[in-house]
Amino acid sequence: MEQNVQMMSMTRGRVLQCCDRSIAFACKGLPNLPTRRGGVMLEKSALNFSLSSPPPPPPLSIRRQRKSSVLCKARDALDEVRVVTDSSWDNLVISSENPVLVEFWAPWCGPCRMIAPVIDELAKEYAGKIACYKLNTDDCPTIATQYGIRSIPTVLFFKSGEKKESVIGAVPKSTLSATIEKYLDL
Repeated sequence: MEQNVQMMSMTRGRVLQCCDRSIAFACKGLPNLPTRRGGVMLEKSALNFSLSSPPPPPPLSIRRQRKSSVLCKARDALDEVRVVTDSSWDNLVISSENPVLVEFWAPWCGPCRMIAPVIDELAKEYAGKIACYKLNTDDCPTIATQYGIRSIPTVLFFKSGEKKESVIGAVPKSTLSATIEKYLDL
């Protein structure tokens, strides 16, 4: 009986060769060696299929979830917190007509990672009312020094290009939203 089977030659537990070809053998003649597919042991019954039909899908136990290799560029459009740098600071923060929230952070900072989702939520809640930015202090130390940032995370609030208030540390969402509300009413 001729079957189209993906076979892998194994020696001492290592996969040496993988190929697709028509092989003639009888089901009784299958060797008692373990067969691997994608690094998972297969039963002999998983190899039983005919040439006239497509191979059956792998059993649920060997199906693997893959991360998508397609990147969605629209994802960034939903993210209301944008990055500001030394070169874009004046255009985005100082000359903004809306109140501005700027988070000073660094990728290695644990409390910065804790407050980041809070800033994201606030940016979505107050979309159109305030502008939210984040500034990496490792990449842009000039602005951080200019505003006296000595610890991170620090959140600065600007209104009409003027620094109004700063909040230092990973604070609760209610603290930041109360500060935002203060500058929306002015």
